[in-house]
Amino acid sequence: MPHKLRKTRKKRGSRTVGYGRVGQHRKSGSKGMRKAGRHKQGWSYVIKYEPEYFGKRGFTSPKSLRRRVNIINVGTLDEIAEEVSTEKKKDKLFIDLENLGYTKLLGKGKVTKPLIIKVSSYSKSAAEKIKEAGGRILTELEKSK
Repeated sequence: MPHKLRKTRKKRGSRTVGYGRVGQHRKSGSKGMRKAGRHKQGWSYVIKYEPEYFGKRGFTSPKSLRRRVNIINVGTLDEIAEEVSTEKKKDKLFIDLENLGYTKLLGKGKVTKPLIIKVSSYSKSAAEKIKEAGGRILTELEKSK
């Protein structure tokens, strides 16, 4: 039959909680989240060689807030332009980088073909190289017009 007065409750206030006074129940169980032996013996070692042994520092931002930027360079884009382009507009290849999974266009490499590229963000050098080759970059603002 269940009752409220369990063993732990009954033994409150007693010194040994029913385990005797000569060492029974002494070494069992976990001691919690402490790092044993650094507070007393070895304290001078901690102070001298491991001053950051105790405590936590810093902040880790949640993974849900991290934004993954998938980049592609202009040179790589120029090499794969023929295969990736979806349509041609006035002898210019149209490439939709957002559908391909890229979020940013960077300016490393050379452009030999005139390209029209749809991408959410790009660097200044990438924009200059695309314009010099006779192409242009479409952004969010231009797409809505």
